[in-house]
Amino acid sequence: MTAQSTNLESLPSDLKKELLPLHVAVIMDGNGRWAKRRGLPRIMGHKRGVDILKDLLRCCKDWGIKALTAYAFSTENWGRPQEEVEFLMTLFQRVLRQELREMLQENVRIGFVGNLKALPNALQAEISRSMEETKDNRGIDFNVATNYGGRQEIIQACRAIAEKVDKGLLQPHEIDEATFEDHLYTAQNSDPDLIIRTSGEMRLSNFLLWQAAYSEIYFTDTLWPDFDRNEFRKALSAYQQRDRRFGKV
Repeated sequence: MTAQSTNLESLPSDLKKELLPLHVAVIMDGNGRWAKRRGLPRIMGHKRGVDILKDLLRCCKDWGIKALTAYAFSTENWGRPQEEVEFLMTLFQRVLRQELREMLQENVRIGFVGNLKALPNALQAEISRSMEETKDNRGIDFNVATNYGGRQEIIQACRAIAEKVDKGLLQPHEIDEATFEDHLYTAQNSDPDLIIRTSGEMRLSNFLLWQAAYSEIYFTDTLWPDFDRNEFRKALSAYQQRDRRFGKV
């Protein structure tokens, strides 16, 4: 639990349980700006952001939301200063190692989506261990998008399908949406019902481009390190006011 998180352990009375999204995805933006406004190094914003994410995961579990996907590191983030990138890789590894026991106790199943082969070997090992040890958990699915890019995901899916066609394992007329989805990083996951982006930016930034086709999107000016349970409640309240028609009348 974070120091500033609000005491909202049970579902707030203004939210309807039957209208909750099954799957929430978050673009966690604003860590650096949060730190800068306080005269702190950017890495302190990332540390605070991890605490917020941990509490949001517990909040989703408390309130009955079945899946949470977090955009932790994009394919474009490699362009950040090397010191910051190295810190983030170390932070991911340390958090996985330190939090695994608690994730097991809280029945969290951890998954990762993205090009994981490009990550440091030590981090890959922690990722594999966490996924293996939590694979039978059913309390909540926690998906971490790491070295993830939506365009790159679509390209690699096209290549994988093309290889199968070339080998005669798949006919072109057999390719449909289900076939394509089976070759995405997120093949085992449902599409997000709600995507939240913090810090006032109003774009997807290469996140879940295929999967977001009918997601509701919520933008907030709140920086990620300040996105507590009360802010999450506001996002869910806005979601429950939406009329999701999926292209129908």
